[in-house]
Amino acid sequence: MIDFLASMLKVAKIPFSENEPLAPKSTFRIGGNARLFITPQNSEQFESALSAVRNADIPFFIIGGASNLVFPDGTYQGAIISTQALKEIYYSSDETTEDGSLLVTCQTGTPIAAFVDFCTKKNLTGAEQFAGLPGSVGGALYMNARCFERSISDIFYSADYFEFQGKNPLHKTISFNPSDWDYKKSPFQNKEEPKFITSATFRLKAASAQEQKRIVADCKKYIAERVAKGHFKYPSAGSVFKNNHAFGAPSGKLIDQCGLKGLKIGGAQIAPFHGNFIINTGNATSSDVKALVQRAKDAVKEKFGFNLECEIIFV
Repeated sequence: MIDFLASMLKVAKIPFSENEPLAPKSTFRIGGNARLFITPQNSEQFESALSAVRNADIPFFIIGGASNLVFPDGTYQGAIISTQALKEIYYSSDETTEDGSLLVTCQTGTPIAAFVDFCTKKNLTGAEQFAGLPGSVGGALYMNARCFERSISDIFYSADYFEFQGKNPLHKTISFNPSDWDYKKSPFQNKEEPKFITSATFRLKAASAQEQKRIVADCKKYIAERVAKGHFKYPSAGSVFKNNHAFGAPSGKLIDQCGLKGLKIGGAQIAPFHGNFIINTGNATSSDVKALVQRAKDAVKEKFGFNLECEIIFV
């Protein structure tokens, strides 16, 4: 069936490769190969590729920046669909909301870094906390990414997406509704009724010319904080577990109090500098990371009685 799907993609002129190495595609630098790696060049190809993969009834996974993922070891016997080419940004200084916000629309594969840079150059404020966040707009929206006490939902206005009714894709728009969102929760996480994001629109505020220096300085400050915390020292997927205020302490601190910082299994290690980071010291596998995740969960459960909730996604 995969060979037939490959021939269909070739006829439709949708770019793809076979047995594509996955490790270089992710910030964790972990993973084997994808039997098919599909890179649609526009929204129409994205929809067509997804329809074809679903109709072929093979496993598939959609990625953006792959900054929160752990690819499997060995060969993924299905299709990885990358949105990396879907990165256009749209903006009109004439279009405002009732509260005077300006709207910036990004295609789903737009790197968060490109979105923040666009806002900075247009002198728009509201996205500074996301400076330095790896990954794509679609991924940040799906996860409701949170940085420095600000969630992506705090600036979310609407999103275009499609879902399937049988074999037919239905195009829809979802507007911001506070009841749909929570800490690292979004309406796109419902696996029973999957929604495939094509673009997202965010609310920003126009800043004065005098404020641009402050916007740039804030972006640099948040990036510097990430560097100081060791976010970029080693390949990783950032925070492994969600924080839970009911636990009385961040997940990293609980893991640290269990004496697990620095623990290694294979090539994976609970970072010596941050209890909620697992890093790839050079040759880590998905199995190594899974084993460390389980060790941390078991230790925190035994010592504190809390169940840590994993934030990273194992493909």
